[in-house]
Amino acid sequence: MRRQLRWLVATALAALAGATLHGGSASAESNGGVRVMPLGDSITDGTQVPGGYRIGLWQRFGAGGFRVDFVGSQFNGPASLGDHDHEGHPGWRIDQIDANIVNWARATTPHTVLLHIGTNDVLQNFNLGGAPARLSTLVDHITATVPTAEVFVATIIPLANAGQEANVRTFNATIPGMVQSKVNAGKHVHLVDMHAALTAADLIDGIHPTATGYDKMATTWLTALRSVPGSIGNPTNSGSRIVGTPSGRCVDVPNSSTTNGTQLQLWDCSGQTNQSWTYTASRQLMVFGTKCLDAANHGTTNGTQVIIWDCSGQTNQQWNVNANGTITGVQSNLCLDATGRGTANGTKIILWTCNGQTNQQWTLSTPS
Repeated sequence: MRRQLRWLVATALAALAGATLHGGSASAESNGGVRVMPLGDSITDGTQVPGGYRIGLWQRFGAGGFRVDFVGSQFNGPASLGDHDHEGHPGWRIDQIDANIVNWARATTPHTVLLHIGTNDVLQNFNLGGAPARLSTLVDHITATVPTAEVFVATIIPLANAGQEANVRTFNATIPGMVQSKVNAGKHVHLVDMHAALTAADLIDGIHPTATGYDKMATTWLTALRSVPGSIGNPTNSGSRIVGTPSGRCVDVPNSSTTNGTQLQLWDCSGQTNQSWTYTASRQLMVFGTKCLDAANHGTTNGTQVIIWDCSGQTNQQWNVNANGTITGVQSNLCLDATGRGTANGTKIILWTCNGQTNQQWTLSTPS
């Protein structure tokens, strides 16, 4: 048990090491997963935050058990981004992407395309009246080249400048109708309201997102992808179980609920995704790809409920997996505890002062 815990901690720490950045083109990385093309401009590339939304999206794919292969002729991002391929071109407009998309699509045959484009048309004030038609033509070229591809078309994110933001909203207003026309024609095209996911406060320079803004984009992409069966394949249970030492039962999200505030419990280990936890480099214990083990209301007192909540990076969602078998909150320094030393199905999980009892000892193991 302790050997498993030490290995898990070492693996997480290793993931923190080496944040080398890359740029430009490179030989494609491939893991044989579902081919997804991130397509667009500097926001796809990740200007200001190399890797951009692709970092959070990649991490969520892994946490959710999805095997995805990013594809494209470009390559950048930190070591925590496991696949650096993309098709994000800083400064490019819709027409410039359109001039190249057929060759790119033929070279990579993506199963899914994540399209966020039009920001530079607004910034350059480039024939804005024709921008919706250019976007429609671009989508047609994608669907004609890869007819089976699932194409997710995003409204573009806000701009801080009021006049430019007015043009963004005018352009975005045309996208739902365009997407619907493709759907009516039998195309696999889907609308993603990315504009609603961010505000100007999420921009680092008035144009590009902060790290938090990019992560909001990742969450929005993932929600859209999961709403279309097969767009990123089917999840495999690649996470770890958290098994109570005296009970032999697993930390479980009741009824596979994804509702914020759901308190965790002990339950017979089943190998299902509601018992599959991924310990990340930022010391989060993640389930379902977007939810984290959370000390309710930032609680630091005995009896604080342990729940799931949208991952936020806050310290009440950070945990130390210790060599003595305990799991302690970074914020509270309290131990993950099975209430009343319970071992039965339905025993609630709380925080309690670490006391050396076995109901505070856990094994993280991969289901056989």
